[in-house]
Amino acid sequence: MQNKYRTIGIGLVLAGILVGMQVQRLVDDDAREALRKVAEAFRLINERYVEEVDADVLAESALRGMLEELDPHSAYIDAASMKRVEEDFQGSFEGIGISFEFIEGIDGLDSLTVLTVIPGGPSEDVGLMAGDRIIEVDGQSTLGFESTDVQRTLKGPKGTKVSIKVVRPGYQDVIPFTITRGKIPLYSVGAAYMIDDVTGFIKVSRFARTTYAEFRDAVRGLQRQGMQRLMLDLRGNAGGYMDIAVQMVDEFLPDNALIVSQRGRAEGSAREFRGNPRGRLEGGPVIVLVDESSASASEIVAGALQDHDRGLIVGRQSFGKGLVQQQYMLSDGSALRVTVSHFYTPSGRLIQTPYEGGDRARYLRGKAEMHDGFALLSAGEILERFPDSLKYTTAGGRTVIGGGGILPDYIVWPDTASQLLRAIFSRNLTNTYARIWYDRHHEALRARYAGDTEYIREFEVDEAMFTAFLTLAAEQGVALQGYGETTEDAFTADDVALDRDFLKARIKARLAVRLFDLEAFYPIMHPEDRTVQEAMGLWPQAEALLAVRNN
Repeated sequence: MQNKYRTIGIGLVLAGILVGMQVQRLVDDDAREALRKVAEAFRLINERYVEEVDADVLAESALRGMLEELDPHSAYIDAASMKRVEEDFQGSFEGIGISFEFIEGIDGLDSLTVLTVIPGGPSEDVGLMAGDRIIEVDGQSTLGFESTDVQRTLKGPKGTKVSIKVVRPGYQDVIPFTITRGKIPLYSVGAAYMIDDVTGFIKVSRFARTTYAEFRDAVRGLQRQGMQRLMLDLRGNAGGYMDIAVQMVDEFLPDNALIVSQRGRAEGSAREFRGNPRGRLEGGPVIVLVDESSASASEIVAGALQDHDRGLIVGRQSFGKGLVQQQYMLSDGSALRVTVSHFYTPSGRLIQTPYEGGDRARYLRGKAEMHDGFALLSAGEILERFPDSLKYTTAGGRTVIGGGGILPDYIVWPDTASQLLRAIFSRNLTNTYARIWYDRHHEALRARYAGDTEYIREFEVDEAMFTAFLTLAAEQGVALQGYGETTEDAFTADDVALDRDFLKARIKARLAVRLFDLEAFYPIMHPEDRTVQEAMGLWPQAEALLAVRNN
């Protein structure tokens, strides 16, 4: 009987949640009757179904079912997932301050290994190092741990303690540590450095609460180093907070310039966001890098700079998400993310790609087919394929499109990875070799390189290292002529020569991540990054765009 009343209560709460949502007050008779039907069905299933049902699971299924009728971006987020989402976008979490990886351990069970130690965090304070194998947490063996086990045992409230034991490559004894958990920053500016004497590069991975402050600090640092032009990398950035994107754009545009507008059905949903005076980047050419994974807030930035002729957009057509979600917290810590409006770039374009209901799989297939259909075409050729109804005009008179993401001004299609690279990447061999080499040489590396600048400039993967890498690759199943058993279709020395520079750079970059942090990865790989290299040749076009805008 207790379970019966609990489930009836959940059904009524579900109906109450829907009634109370602020997107639109449901007061008409049809809406009341529909809500009554939902509560009645929920009660009947719980009372009459042949087997006992889990009320929470049923409620969550009902929520997901309703959202599937709306659009691909409205979503229900359960309480456990919501906690992780909040950490990602609030820009911090509480724990010991490491990134980790799993490597093969005893009896095939995964071994928990420190990949990097976050600077200034609790783990660095006690002397934990990249490469340390964590074998025990609070007396519990970590063999066979999964990611959820790591989160459960190492994360925790600030000020609490956790005891761990580690095995350090090159040391015989097990090393114990007691770490006091602290607040750990999650940085969304992944890299900020000077590509050359005048070109600054900033990589932004998401739009979290701290992103604008991180971006502003990065700009100041690069300007002190002589930055006269900026390359802003938004590739792979799926978005985040809209207001943070608006603040970033505001740094590039003059006072009162329209950044983005939004319109929805609910009262008060129509808004315009405009620039304020004294942006730090109102002068100087800008190139913005985007790809098919750049979405939402990234597209607000790219769209505003393109429409105002303020930045040259380079890369591949962006994702095409022009919907604005409002998040509503539910009583158990879960949340509803409901689309409440569309956003429009300054020229008036809606960049949302078409969808039918909330069938996300079909939606993503349609996007993939669209991108595949445009493969190897130029921006002009793609532009011609869009109807006039989806064409808009920038402030300087250039034609841009809506209804399918942000079309770059200059498209860079990626090189197709060779069969050799695919074989190596499918086995994660550059990372594996970097870990093995680092385990053996980390003390000498740390003694020689105090900072990443010196390492990036001086360290080279020599032929002895590369030969050892090829030997490892052969041992792991990549058929290479001259290394172990070979077949007629084995990769030749010529195949290796074509990818030699890229693979050496990749090994060096993977070592840099372990020695320093992820930020060191980007400047090492940029000579092998086709989009960055082609963008570096487009500064005359970016400067010409800026000249037109200023006239």
